[in-house]
Amino acid sequence: MRDTPRPQGTVGDIRPGPPQLRPGRALAHTPGASGSGSPHRSDGRPPQTPRGARRSGPFGRPGTTPPVPGRPTLLLLLLPLVCFALITWQVVADGPLVRLDERLSGALVRPDRFSELLADLGNVPVAVPVLALAAGYAARRARAAGADRWWRPAAAAALLIALVPAVVVPLKELTDRPGTPVVPPATGYFPSGHTATAAVAYGCAALLLLPWLRRAAVRGGLVALCAALNLGVGFGLVRRGYHWPLDVLASWCLCAVLLTLYVVCVARVSRSSRRTSAGTPSRRTGPS
Repeated sequence: MRDTPRPQGTVGDIRPGPPQLRPGRALAHTPGASGSGSPHRSDGRPPQTPRGARRSGPFGRPGTTPPVPGRPTLLLLLLPLVCFALITWQVVADGPLVRLDERLSGALVRPDRFSELLADLGNVPVAVPVLALAAGYAARRARAAGADRWWRPAAAAALLIALVPAVVVPLKELTDRPGTPVVPPATGYFPSGHTATAAVAYGCAALLLLPWLRRAAVRGGLVALCAALNLGVGFGLVRRGYHWPLDVLASWCLCAVLLTLYVVCVARVSRSSRRTSAGTPSRRTGPS
């Protein structure tokens, strides 16, 4: 047999250009392999996460949305709900927690102008316009971004703030708790309606604005401002003597459940809208 001599390269042989393809070599990483047209895949499939296939955020902003975890959401629902049920039971049964609440209120009540101003932040004429401005801004940004059903998050926030009296007023009549010695003799102070109004209004406003803020520092500042406003309202109501501490705490627990349901419902509607739009074939016009 005659062996075909092969050219031998020397140590100092430096090729000026890229290596050339040889017959018989695999073409897996060459452009156009298997009709793919992509240098990254050898099986003709598209890339795993193409830019055009990214899903929008929970409120319509472009971006990648992770799946909503089940256990943390369930914990955010059950934990405040159990706390609210426990506090309500103690108020109705006049349990030991109520007597501790009364002693704590006696130590905290010091009516002054500053506490009254803080309590006024929970009034409807103050909190609801803040939510309306945030909802209008978020809806305008979502519409400008071309989000599908851009009005849904703002409409859900408006519906939630309208449902606050429908939830709080029956609980006031059920518990029939008297007020502190500072306020005129009356009943129906549990839970605090001002606290619930502030928590839902400022909480929904923050949730509507967060998807449109890019900087982490600004997002953190918005969350801190929302928490400070709600803490200020609760402190003002207790300090002024308008409510017992348990009235405020119970409203926070109740509103934590409402805000969690709001986030879950809006995220679920957004995912359903994305699936519907993805399943609708695009209309293509043929050549005229």
